[in-house]
Amino acid sequence: MYNSLITNFVTKTNRIMRSTFKVLFYVNGSKEKNGFVPIMGRVTINGSVAQFSCKQTIAKELWDAKGNRAKGKSREARDINLALDNIKAQIIKHYQRLSDREAFVTAEMVRNAFQGLGTEYETLLGAFDKDNESFRKRIGIDRAEGSYRVRVRARNHLAAFIKKCYRRSDISMLELTPDFIKEYEIYLSTDAGLHNASVWSNCMWLKTIVAKAHYNGLTPRNPFAQYRVNQNVKEREYLTEDEIKTVMTHEFSNRKLAYIRDLFVFASFTALSFVDIKELTTDDIAEVNGEKWILSKRHKTKVNFQVKLLDIPLQIIKRYERFQENGFVFPDLNYWSICKPLKQMIRECGITKNISFHSSRHGFATLALSKGVPIESVSRVLGHTNIVTTHLQVQLLLLSLHQLNNQEYERCNLFTCFYLRPRLQEADQRIKGICPIYGHRDNPCL
Repeated sequence: MYNSLITNFVTKTNRIMRSTFKVLFYVNGSKEKNGFVPIMGRVTINGSVAQFSCKQTIAKELWDAKGNRAKGKSREARDINLALDNIKAQIIKHYQRLSDREAFVTAEMVRNAFQGLGTEYETLLGAFDKDNESFRKRIGIDRAEGSYRVRVRARNHLAAFIKKCYRRSDISMLELTPDFIKEYEIYLSTDAGLHNASVWSNCMWLKTIVAKAHYNGLTPRNPFAQYRVNQNVKEREYLTEDEIKTVMTHEFSNRKLAYIRDLFVFASFTALSFVDIKELTTDDIAEVNGEKWILSKRHKTKVNFQVKLLDIPLQIIKRYERFQENGFVFPDLNYWSICKPLKQMIRECGITKNISFHSSRHGFATLALSKGVPIESVSRVLGHTNIVTTHLQVQLLLLSLHQLNNQEYERCNLFTCFYLRPRLQEADQRIKGICPIYGHRDNPCL
């Protein structure tokens, strides 16, 4: 029995030693650019060949074709030779590991193991696809189809970047470096032509996918852990009380613009988002103590809300009552068919602000606070799960325009000093730039 084990071990050792394993380096002269050529690697095992890029370039006259190395002892030559020695050592290590584990090893298996494309670790787009697929299965449960489409677009931007800059269909998690996401950010803002907010969201999706892979053990490190994308925060636009009156009293010759105006005014008086108006049914409108109220849940946060219907929104509902279908107050609404006409409607009223449908919620909140409604009540009407969100969106704008009465002004000052300050340190610069009391010498917090 013992002699049999010795014989099997010797046989396996001889088979491994007889296999022709070789690593060599060469330059690709066909891709010469400004006198520099890329250095390539080749792995040969028992006749199987696999090539790969060393991600190094060298001046053509410095390359020693016979020695497969850089000529001379210059700093550049020493650095390149050191990098090639490191690559060769890694390939030999992968070859030895595969030989111990597999009965048959090919050059492609070693090359893939070196590039991290084997079964041990995940590829970037592969991880993205898996995450998107799990997200897709939750559509209609706790995820929206629109959010899924955003993720798919983010994945496609990433695939286009890898194809353009790396000339590959995918990349291993092991190959990712901190420079990868920096280059991706530049690509998104230049080649893809995205604005800062879109660049930020796409980079955040990339960070999330890599962080999940690291947490689940699919990659030994997270190269983007220290990376931060600076998101430009724009001052939120909204209509003042006088501007809302201008919109309400304007006569439109175009019926569609008049309808969009009525929807916008309805949102300005109820603080409903577009999707909440779209899903609003007659069953959501109830009479309480002789007054009409909307009692429902926010589509986004699932937070219960109650909004009293004043005369103007009641008149708008009555105006389109004959067009109601299947219980919907405003049937067949489509957000994308309203965006451009909404801006046209605002311009026709002589208003130059960049207003979106969501601006109606900001307008409601600023108007409510300027009339003395407590910020806590405004937060509940808006359906915010965190009052800090309400404060950042509304209160600072009100303070900058001095639209609060003295009592509300002092109460918001205390709110800023003793509640927000310790929780929003990273928002200091934004607050100092907008809020006149935050950086004032009389502020007791400073």
